[in-house]
This record gives sequence, structure tokens and C-alpha cells, in this order.
Amino acid sequence: MQNRSLKIRINWMQIFILLFIIVLSAIYFSPIFQGKKIQQDDITQWRAMSKEIADFRAETGEEALWTNSMFGGMPAYLISAIYPGNLSAQIDRMYHRVFHPVGILILYIIGYYLLLLTLGINKWQSLAGAIAYGFSTYLLIIIGAGHNTKAYAIGYMAPVIAGIIMTFKGRKISGSLLFTLALSLQLYSNHYQITYYTLILVLLFGLVEIIYSIKNKRILNFAANVAILLLGVVLAIGMNFSILYTTWEYSKQTIRGKSDLTSKDENKTSGLDRDYIVQYSQGIDETLTLLIPNFKGGSSTIKPDLNSEVAKAVRQNIEKASQFQVNGGSVPLYFGDKPSTSGPVYVGAIVLYLFVLGLFVLRERFFWWLLLATVVSIVLSWGKNVMGLTNLLLDYLPLYSKFRAPEMILVIAGFTIPLIGFIGLNRILTGQVDKKNIYEGLISSFIITGGFSLLFAVFPSIAGNFTGINDFAIIPDWLFDSIIIERRNMLQADAYRSFILIALSTGAIYLWYLKKIKVNILIFLLGTLILFDLWGVDKRYFNNDNFVSVSESRKPFPLTIADEVILKDTDISFRVIPINNPFVDARASYYHQNVGGYHAAKLGRYQELIDYCINRELMQINNGLRIGYLSDSILMKMSVLNMLNTRYLINDLNIPPIKNKYAMGNAWFVNNYHIVNNPDEELTSLRLVDPKTDAVVDKDFKDYIVDRSFSSELKDRIELVENQPNFLKYSYNASSEQFTVFSEIYYNKGWNAYIDGKKAEYFRANYVLRAMVIPEGEHVVEFKFEPKSYTIGNKISYVSSSLMILIFLGYCYFEIKHWKQVKNKEETS
Repeated sequence: MQNRSLKIRINWMQIFILLFIIVLSAIYFSPIFQGKKIQQDDITQWRAMSKEIADFRAETGEEALWTNSMFGGMPAYLISAIYPGNLSAQIDRMYHRVFHPVGILILYIIGYYLLLLTLGINKWQSLAGAIAYGFSTYLLIIIGAGHNTKAYAIGYMAPVIAGIIMTFKGRKISGSLLFTLALSLQLYSNHYQITYYTLILVLLFGLVEIIYSIKNKRILNFAANVAILLLGVVLAIGMNFSILYTTWEYSKQTIRGKSDLTSKDENKTSGLDRDYIVQYSQGIDETLTLLIPNFKGGSSTIKPDLNSEVAKAVRQNIEKASQFQVNGGSVPLYFGDKPSTSGPVYVGAIVLYLFVLGLFVLRERFFWWLLLATVVSIVLSWGKNVMGLTNLLLDYLPLYSKFRAPEMILVIAGFTIPLIGFIGLNRILTGQVDKKNIYEGLISSFIITGGFSLLFAVFPSIAGNFTGINDFAIIPDWLFDSIIIERRNMLQADAYRSFILIALSTGAIYLWYLKKIKVNILIFLLGTLILFDLWGVDKRYFNNDNFVSVSESRKPFPLTIADEVILKDTDISFRVIPINNPFVDARASYYHQNVGGYHAAKLGRYQELIDYCINRELMQINNGLRIGYLSDSILMKMSVLNMLNTRYLINDLNIPPIKNKYAMGNAWFVNNYHIVNNPDEELTSLRLVDPKTDAVVDKDFKDYIVDRSFSSELKDRIELVENQPNFLKYSYNASSEQFTVFSEIYYNKGWNAYIDGKKAEYFRANYVLRAMVIPEGEHVVEFKFEPKSYTIGNKISYVSSSLMILIFLGYCYFEIKHWKQVKNKEETS
């Protein structure tokens, strides 16, 4: 009976800790309970890009799977698609409804808390460690930016690792079930870069484990653990097969697939271009933001303090400041290696101090795995700053070239640093480290972390000249010196701040070492200091300013004069393009079919069309507007924008758009065609022909048209009569067989063509468009988006999800049966 009472008491304590985590997270998100919502830039963009899909779903109850609202048209798999056969999707949806967005922070903390418990650390130390991880600055910054898929994927890292460790510790069934469920949810989060980094972490764990298994002659046990976890991987993939299959199929034709252009050979990988991949690389010295948050100025957009040097300069130059748009706004104080940033990767001064302490006192099996992962993470985050290594990985490490922004791999270091710190602290507090090593570790850790902090506090100039790569281009002369001084002051202030926090933490541990305070008091002090440290830095970048009223959030894109003019056009389908930065903003997609847009996985051929053709035409348009006159001759020569049926050019949202009378419509007949040998010729030829009369066709499709001639007459016509995201219907009347070009993006993994209800062949023309040879007479042409990958994937997901439910129910049945047997034995004894 005593044991049973103890069990109940422990469960109540765990419930208390769970409630504490929820309340603490809710306090950080307190504006939500005042009727506000987070204004997240990426989510605002997502609302624009997904509106057509959401509207179609609301009207029909069906999934569109394709959207015409961006980049001329693209699959909707990675924008907004529902996969009904996926159990993970149902769990994720329920969790979102109850907890989102607070649930992201709750997931961070609870997942890490579970991991620390799995490692044998007591509940209070685990809670302190989980708070240290959950409130690390990068994890909060990405919530403010709207990187929700990334945030959830990171949140599932800890449960994935916890499941693996439980399995290797002998709890094979419960561990593998946790692993399978967490991995399935991470896959559904749909941020494969984080899953890839989780895989790296797991493989490094496996490397260390197999070495120890060979050393201890337990290789069969290792193999058994790996086998059961691989079954979990298969099941997790099976549950997500619908989304994985469609994504895999689509990814080969996106910018993350291999380009067919030979002109890109020098910069080409099997995935993204090298320059694009390494653009957001962590500076080598910027790694010190782990210790000192403002080591590189913090964020690219910071509102200056009223007493700062920048604010003083603004007040002294009011007129110039208003022209620079700095008065009451933000200034670029970041001066690291990246083009811009929302904030630093700061794990906390105290957490880093505990990490260094762990380096001195730990030598156990998990330590080597975590240390190796930390070093790998930090070095790979340097990207272009260690280009020899980066090129090697881009060329030979599978899938590495599919992902950009090397700085993101610091999520591994952000994960492992607190683990080393709190495992080390636990080993000290539980008497597993001798007194001498504790004392030497405390002193050495303080000298290293506190010493670095104090060094930069007293001599901030050793950090460099405080100038950034973009300073001379974006900062006016009258503000330049003030920004340099402000950056120096910010670094100095944070260096002092880190030193004080490290000194206080060292003092607290030393008091415990002298037996002046008890363990629980020490953990309370360290936890409070860590929370104070991270909460304060987090609020610089994700605070109440990120929240807006519900009414404001419901109207992310108020109607403008330009929108109203375009919406009065009653034609069934045409496109628009904002002529200023159209490919980094999805706003126009909220109301219109957009030539531009915002997405990290657009079709590769469309990106190449942008790079080689559309950007040139936009430059000509902007040059014409700069001199105050956009002539018909310029519009007439916009062959690519015209073939994309671009009817309106948006220059200023507050004035009517420019109407382009040369837009070619939804489909047209051409009399001439040019067969080219490769994609390079296809793209080059497109700039030389008039798409209204001529089509450019790759030799791979020549069998559709070779040795055939075409001639259209004035009476011949083709008209789009029905337009839905996944269905297009045209009626036509032609006096003879016609070569028809459709102003629709070619994607052969799902779009099927029909003439009078019978399946017909179509091919690619003009690099990105669809084309058909249609018979003479009066007929109907239809395009239907019917991807087999979605249908097949959903069936496999249904089967796998059903299997997962059966396994879980079976596990629960046997656990309950075992519990009853134990209970009966206790009662009879």
C-alpha cells in the first residue's frame, strides 16, 4: 500500500508540473487572453497564398491540390492540403484547436522535460532544464516570425530522441511507440530540414552506441533496438505517406530539384544553387551570440531606445530621419555575416556556463554523442565561411543540398548544449563527481565563460569595427557613427549582463558545494536566473508588439484602390503582377491570380523563367516608369509576361493599376513552332520569338508536332468557359487542326487533358506552358488535376494509421492486464 500511495503522489506532482508549464507558457503569450492574435509575417503570407484553396474547400468540401493564385499556378501540397488518411494530421489538428499558438512553447518544454526524465534526471532538475531549452531565444523568435511548421518540428525532436533512448534502455515497446508517434508528428509538421537535422542527431547517437556495443559485446542488443526503431520509422512514414509521396514527386521539379540548365553548372548541385544555400551562414565569430546575445547587434530591425545614440542622432536630424523612415521605427543594428536576421541564437549565459561545466565533469556514453553533435552543428552552421567542407557535403552528403540557411543547423547545438549542462549538473548534485573535480570544474567554467564575457565588457573593441556587410548601402552618413557606437554599447551591456548572471550562478552552486544551501534551493535559484535571463532577451524580439486585435488579424490585406479596380474586371481568368519585388510577397494572391508570389518550393522552371526573362521585362517596365512614361512598345515587348496573361501591372496599391492590353489571354493558336535541342536553347529562344504566333518546343516533345503544319483563320476561336483551381474547361471551334498554347503552367504529375471527355495528350511549350494539338471542328477541352500520388498516398496512410491505432490499443490492453495482475498479487499478499 505504501508503494501505491507513493505512486499516486508522484503522479499528482507530475500533473502540477504539467499545469505549471502550461501556465508559464500562457503568461508569455498573455496578450492572447486579452483578445489579441499574433501577427506573424510568414503566416500572413500563408493566408494570402492559401486563400483560393481555403475558399474552394469551403464552397465545395473538396481539396483543390492546385492553386492558380501564385507563380502562374503550382501544386498546393506544401501550401494547404488536407490528408484525411493520416492519424498524425488528426492529432495535430486537435492539438492546434486547443493550444495553438501557446502549444508550441508547451511542446518545447514538455518534450524536453520528458527527455530529461528519460535520462534519469529528477523532476525539478528536468523542469529547470526544459525551461532553459524551451525559452532559448531562437525558438521564440521563429514563433514571432510565423515559422510554425519549423517550430512544431523542433518541438518533436526531444520526444523522438526520448523514444530512442527509452528503447535502448530496455523499454522497447513504450520507447518505440513514443518514437513512432513523435516522428510521425514531426514528419506531418512538414519541415523536412528539421527532420534531416534530427536524423543527423540520431545517426551520431547510433555511431557512439555501436562503438560502445562492440566494446561491451552487446552488438545483438544494438541490432534488436535498431530493428524495432526501423519498424517505427516505416510506420511513421506510412502514416505520412500521402504527404511524403506527393512532396517527393513534386520536389524533383522544384528549385530544390536538379536544374536542366547547363548554364548553371558552376553553381549547380543536385538541389539548390550553392550561393542560395549558403546565403544565411552563421559567422564564425557570430557563434559567440550563444553567450552574449547582442554580440552582433541582435536584429536587423530594432527600435532604438529613447536614450540611445541612434535616438539622439534622429532627434538632431528630424528631417533627414523622416526621409530615412527611422523616426519612431526600426534601425539595422545587426552587423553579422548574414543579409539580415530576426535575432540571435542565444542559449543563455547560465546554460552555456553549465555546458562548459559539463565538459569538465562528464565522461559517460551520452556525453560523447552530445559533444560530437554540438561540434558538428556549430561547424556546419558556418556554411560559406568553411566553404571547402560545405562544398564537400553539398556534393557527397545525401540530401544536404536540398536545404538552405546553414545557420539553421544550430537547432542541434541549441538542443545538445542544455542536455550536457543539465546532465553534468545532475551528476554533480547526485554525488557522481568527486569534490575535487567539482571545484576545478566550477573555477574553470567560470574563467572561460565569465572571463570571455568580462573581456568583451571591458574591451568591446576586440570584437571588431562594428560594421556590417550592408552598412554603406543602407545607412546614411549622418546616422553611421551613432549606429557604430550603439552596436558597441549593446555588446558591452550584454557582456556585463552575461558576466553577472554567470557569477551569480557560480556563487549559487558554490554555496551548495559548501553545504550552505540544499539541492532544491539551488535548482530553484538556477531555474529562476535562467528564466529571468532568457525571458528578458526573448522579449526583445517576440513581445506584445507582435500581437494585434482580432479584427485587424481578420483583415490582413485591406482592399486598396488597385484591388478594387482589378476586381471589377469580370473576365473569367487573367493574372496580375506587382512590379516591385513581386517574388517575395504573396499579397496579390489574396485577391488575384498572381504571376509572382512567395514560396520556398516553387517550380524550378518557373524560377528560371523569372531569372532569365521576367526580371528583365520588369526592369524595362520600371525604367519606363522612372522616366514617367510606359509606352505601348514596352508593353508589347513583354513577351513572357504577355504569354502569362498578365493583364494588370500594380505599381502603387493606392492608385489604379496599369492595364496591359497585350496580354495574350487564356489560350491561343500558333502557326509556327521552333524545336530546340535543350532547355538552354528553349529559354534563350523564348526571348527571341513572339509567343502570340510562335511556340518554342523542346526536342523531347517533337513527336507531337514534327512534320505537321498549322494555319489558323480569323474565325477560329478558343475560350475558357470554366475556371476552378483543379479544373479548366475550354470550348473551341477550329477550321483545321491547331497547335494550341494554354496560358497554364505545365505539370505532368497530375494534370490530365480531355477532349470531349476522352483523355488526350498534351506537352510543354514556351518553357513552362501547356500545349496541345487539337482536332478541327467544335469541341471541348478540359484539364483536370488528378494526381495519383495523392490518392495512392492516402490509401497507404489509412492502412498505416489503422495499424498504429491497433498496436497502441494492444499495448494499452496488455499494460492494463499486467497492472491488474500486479494489483491482485499485492492485495492477496
